[in-house]
Amino acid sequence: GKGACYYKTLTCPSECAVRKPKQNKKKKGCFINCGSKCEATCKRRKANCDGYGALCYDPRFVGGDGVMFYFHGAKGGNFAIFSDENLHINAHFIGSRPTGRTRDYTWVQALSIMFDTHTLDLAAKTVSKWDDEVDSLVVRWDGETVGIPTDGEAEWRVNGEEREVVVERTDDANSVRVTVEGLLELDVKVTPIGEKENKVHNYQLPENDAFAHLETQFRFKSLTDQVEGVLGKTYRPDYVSPVKKGVPMPMMGGEDKYYTSSLHSTVCNACVFRRPSGAETTALVSQY
Repeated sequence: GKGACYYKTLTCPSECAVRKPKQNKKKKGCFINCGSKCEATCKRRKANCDGYGALCYDPRFVGGDGVMFYFHGAKGGNFAIFSDENLHINAHFIGSRPTGRTRDYTWVQALSIMFDTHTLDLAAKTVSKWDDEVDSLVVRWDGETVGIPTDGEAEWRVNGEEREVVVERTDDANSVRVTVEGLLELDVKVTPIGEKENKVHNYQLPENDAFAHLETQFRFKSLTDQVEGVLGKTYRPDYVSPVKKGVPMPMMGGEDKYYTSSLHSTVCNACVFRRPSGAETTALVSQY
């Protein structure tokens, strides 16, 4: 469009000469910012679990205010982690409750991203034994499973009524970057609970389930001041975090405010997103 970059040529920095480095997956890629800055910069193409908008581990968030906190949720539960006028994101939690523990250990197994009349789902498959080279990520667009190519640009894209959606691989398997034009960008990786991690934390997980889950980092655009959700509210300009800072596991409550009846429900006690009038929610046919 006719923005700050209109008819300009940008050159990638020498330390990240290509957009999608294929030889060394750990190298940064060249990112072209066609916004107000109009510049080419180097950025990592994987989720940074310590960066703003991160959702990783069991599950640990880093809010838009930079404050880290934990949100337990519940095994088998679905919670709105983001809800604004034009975008709603739910997370499905898997978990385990070892003998003698009063609460579940939980991880995010699936995300449902809802906007306009569409729904994009990202989920980790249930796998008994983990293999880094086997793709365990499921992507669904309006209820239909889509395959993400592994060759060429290694991306899948679709033009909706309002905006373009792109899902591109950032590794050969289990790692993608999702861009929803004008709304958000997120990096997602499927990862298991390893044997060592299981023993250290005493999760007591069964041997026939790797508890594959998602590590995610969100970058939101065009937010309103009324944005809600476990993560979303931390982007409000007047937000003051209630969690105790300086403790090993600062806890954030709100399960009652953000609980949804299903992965694809946009209804909760604090949710603000509403589907456009007359929109068909075709994604409701699938459920994890």
